[in-house]
Amino acid sequence: MNFVMPLFRLLICLILTAPITIRAQAAPTLDDFWEGRAHWVLDVEDVGLPVGESDTIYRGDDVYWSYLHASDQSAGVIDQCGVPVEFPGCLTRWESSDGGRSFALTTSVCQIACTTCPCDDDRDHITAQQYPRVAFADDMAYLVYEWHAQTMLRTSVDGLTWSDWRALRTPSGTWPSSYAPCSPVEKIGPHPNIRGEIHDCLVGAPPGLYIEGDTLYVFVAAGSAPGHMRCYKGDRHTLDLRQCDYDPLFAGAAEYGPADITEGPAVNPYFDFRYVSSADVLKVGDHYYMAYEGVRGPDVLERGMDTQFGLGFARSVEPQIDGPWEKFPDNPVLMDVTFNAGVGHADLLVVDGVTYMYTATSTETRGRYRLDWVE
Repeated sequence: MNFVMPLFRLLICLILTAPITIRAQAAPTLDDFWEGRAHWVLDVEDVGLPVGESDTIYRGDDVYWSYLHASDQSAGVIDQCGVPVEFPGCLTRWESSDGGRSFALTTSVCQIACTTCPCDDDRDHITAQQYPRVAFADDMAYLVYEWHAQTMLRTSVDGLTWSDWRALRTPSGTWPSSYAPCSPVEKIGPHPNIRGEIHDCLVGAPPGLYIEGDTLYVFVAAGSAPGHMRCYKGDRHTLDLRQCDYDPLFAGAAEYGPADITEGPAVNPYFDFRYVSSADVLKVGDHYYMAYEGVRGPDVLERGMDTQFGLGFARSVEPQIDGPWEKFPDNPVLMDVTFNAGVGHADLLVVDGVTYMYTATSTETRGRYRLDWVE
């Protein structure tokens, strides 16, 4: 007994004085979000970016760049010839040095230089470098944007000075089938609140961009009512892209839904009837995940503008981009179908294992969400 008790006391003493190691739970991923283990929580309500669209890139050391189109109306932007830029505007670069919590415009001058002065929209796209997406590879940066519904590509060695443009395909944007035939995926179908459309084919609209090794993927809208997500792929060094083999990757809702309801849960299943576009892609595990904009369209006849928007998610069924995709069963996310034109244009990025998303937090603010565990 006298021998056992000292040993017991020594053991208790070692346990009580031993250093305690607490393992922090890893941050959730988009895999966890898809399976219902994680959800989006508001991290920063207003990061200072103009309402609408952006593409945010982490550059290291707490520095973030955000590319977006801006104009004299939205941010006092002038072109490189000194002329105020008309809405919707040209490519601008905003910067954050506080971990992506707030952004400021680095210069109120269009980032892409015009060929000559004065700038010319047909040649320089100065008033419509819309919905930019930017991706960095080892030795090059790549830019896609919409110019009058057409998708344009440029390259840069530093993400600051950009090459001349190159069109993704011809024809593109919208066009009448009498000019050039189009496939069923590219057809513009009837919409209950739109009539008298001249064009009945569509390939383009707000694009998406993803780089894997030497392969460049560009995502575009194809067709309307219903809309489809299409991809093009090819060597990033030559920009020689061809349509992906699997077409479309996925489709929007097959119908407009109840005509007398224009927002809320009852019309969520139809949120992506008219357009499916503005892809942003991340790879997690065996899947590629995509945030995309769904547009149901105008809410009344001849409104003249779209009024019903939502943010959707989709993922590849197989571990490859060029193949079938499935849509998130609880689309749209963050909010029900509503009049918020910026909510569907989302930027996904992972920094130090944490997944962030920049998108509209209201009709007047653009902010940041963070993926967090469901309690």
